[in-house]
Order: sequence, then C-alpha cells, then structure tokens
Amino acid sequence: MLELVDIHKTYNNQPLLKGVSFAVNPGETVCLLGASGSGKSTLLRIIAGLEEPARGRVCWQGQDLASIPTHQRNFGLVFQDYALFPHLDVAANVAFGLRMQETAPAEIKKRVAELLETVGLSGYATRRVTDLSGGEQQRVALARALAPRPRLLMFDEPLGALDRVLKDELLNELRRLLHASGIPSIYVTHDQAEAFAIADRILLLHEGLIVQGGKADEVCAQPGSAWVAHFLELGNLLEGVIRGREGDGWVVGTQAGEFRLTCGHAHQDGENVHILLRREPVKLSANGQLHGRVVDVIFQQDGYKVTLENGLVFHLEESPRVGEWIDLALPPSGIQCLL
Repeated sequence: MLELVDIHKTYNNQPLLKGVSFAVNPGETVCLLGASGSGKSTLLRIIAGLEEPARGRVCWQGQDLASIPTHQRNFGLVFQDYALFPHLDVAANVAFGLRMQETAPAEIKKRVAELLETVGLSGYATRRVTDLSGGEQQRVALARALAPRPRLLMFDEPLGALDRVLKDELLNELRRLLHASGIPSIYVTHDQAEAFAIADRILLLHEGLIVQGGKADEVCAQPGSAWVAHFLELGNLLEGVIRGREGDGWVVGTQAGEFRLTCGHAHQDGENVHILLRREPVKLSANGQLHGRVVDVIFQQDGYKVTLENGLVFHLEESPRVGEWIDLALPPSGIQCLL
C-alpha cells in the first residue's frame, strides 16, 4: 500500500502543497482531481522520486522511500506527451524497462507480444512510433509502463491530447486493464468526466490541500464546499444570508429570492453562506419558488439548457420561449446550503 504523510512543497518561494496525506489501497485506482497548477503533477513526481518534498514522507508498505532512487521504486509513470523514444520501434519502446531489469531476451519477446495484444497493437512491433496516431502512441506508452510489472501505476493527464471520442474509447480500455491487472494506480486529471469514468475514489486538490475525497457519486451528492460544487459544475451557486429559523430548517435570502431548506450545519442569523441550486431535476410550475425571464435556450440530447436573465442555468425537459417569464419548482433535494 502507498501512503503519503503530510507532504509539503514550495514553488518559487510560494507554498504549492500544504500537508497532503492519503493512501492508495491494493488494486485501487485513486484520481487526483483539481485545476491546472494545483500541484497534482508535482505529487506524482514526488511519489516517483523525481522530486523531493520540503517535508513529509512517501511510504510503501510502511517503508519510507526517501532513500530509494527512482529506478528502484518499481513505479510506472505514463505522461500526456507519451515520452516514447523516437529512434526505437514499438517493440523496443515496450521492452525498455525489461532491458533495464536485465530480463532474458526470450522472456522480453514473450512479454512484449503479450502486452501488444493486450493494448490492441498486435502486428505493430516493428512500426516506428513516429508513424503512429496519438491514440496508438498512448497505447505503446501504457504497454511500456506495464511491461516491468510495476507495483504502482501513475498517470499524468494521459489522455489530455486526444479528442473526446478517442479519449472515451481509451478510458474504457484502461479501466478494464487496471481492473484485470489489480495494480494500484494514481490518475491525475483536471477533467471530471475522466475522473468519474476511471476512479474508484476521487481526491479533490485545491490550494495545496485535499479538500474532499470519496466515491464520485458521494462527492457529487454531498459537496463539502462551494468550491467543490463550482469545480464539479453541480449547479448554480448563489451567495446567501441566513435570515432565521423556520421549523426544522433555515430561511436563506439571496438575489434570486428566499429559500427554505434543512441542512446539518449550525448557523447564526446574518451568517453568509452559499446556496447550491442543482440544475436537475427542475420543472416548470405555476407555483414554483424561482422565477425569471428566459434569455437563451439550447437543445441538448437530454432536454434543454435554459439560461435566465439573472444568470441561472437549468436543464428542462420542455422548451420555454426566449423572452418568456417562467416559474420553476425545485425539489428539496435540489437545494443545498454550503459553507
């Protein structure tokens, strides 16, 4: 098991990582999800031994890896830019780590053929990597990472250079390969759809800290902060003020009107909070608690994306007219109070 304990790192004399701790369990794929520049790639480099933390420990099965050089950690790393050797053919690229381990030539040949079949590149052994498409090159990079049978795999935005169709195809294959191999993995991305598709568990990195972690559906159902809700695009965020209690809940005033809701937080009158209005499920209703004038309607496969004059965006099953005043009914589960 991999464990990071209180990792700190500075960059240009500014704190980049401020005490990051997490573990990766056997066979688990953990996704580090965060905006560009949040320190995700730096964490991978620290785990790989390519950089040293300012403070903290990287441990494997309880052993501190500080004194273990990169090539002895037996961790595989796959990059966005593939990092293949252009002067070597496909087979030689895949075999590189095995040759570094001084594996017997017959075993190398067998392992390379096995992996090329696994990643769908049988018959490509003698091809030049520079003649391959982006998706094919990434498959070669994956086979090369798998070849030495690493005890941990790390992916640094591996599909960032690919189009959406090819990305979805490779994500499905990668998920299958990781589950079949049982190798624990860390997957770094800023793309939430990628994270949801590949990860067993998601860790959200913001301002140098893990601000929330859990399964994708758990995090989306209960975002721990306004930043998490905004980053995951869970709906409309409104600044609000606690106006007082009403029964078992609270009255919150916003620029879009007052909302009555229950939540698990302890509040005081006048306290500033954020209200998350989830975009679905929302329906047109003459008695809806939210109203506004429609300024834009865009058809999507699952309905209509409707933008109101106050900037709020919702998804509806039926299309209102631009310029029309509408009332929307939000179910209690579609309104959440965030700090």
